[in-house]
Amino acid sequence: MQWAVLARTWWIYDANQQCPFRSAYRLTTYLQGLHKPVYHRHGDVGDHVVVFNTRHIAMRGDFWRTYKHFHHTRYGGGFSRASAYRVHEEDPTRILERACHNRLSGLDDKRTLMKRLHLFPDEEIPNEILENISGQIQQVQAIPKKLEDYTQEEIDSFPRLFK
Repeated sequence: MQWAVLARTWWIYDANQQCPFRSAYRLTTYLQGLHKPVYHRHGDVGDHVVVFNTRHIAMRGDFWRTYKHFHHTRYGGGFSRASAYRVHEEDPTRILERACHNRLSGLDDKRTLMKRLHLFPDEEIPNEILENISGQIQQVQAIPKKLEDYTQEEIDSFPRLFK
């Protein structure tokens, strides 16, 4: 039982239609090992987290346009700023990666924890990683059903306000 608690387990998370900032809060809990009873802030008991469908994340309001990503090359004039939708077009995993990175700010082992975060833009995950997965992280937000997902019988039986 003790070895099962101390062992690094692999968790999978579906980021489809999920807020990257709320997801980062839940993912970093597993990366740090906060969900384990043997957690200590100076101990390295975190797990691996595999995230797929990062191409299909969702942001509230007009965050796609107003949220900015900053970067500096540490050279003179090396500062750049880009909107979230532009960063997402270039690299679909970057927004969730930066959200988790910012959530881990102030920790000495941030680089080690970020190496255990595995991000994939679509549902294609290598088999070597899928073999290791032992649990699933629950999504932060419930995904509403689309009209195409309902059968015609369910649509007809739904109460109508007017004809």
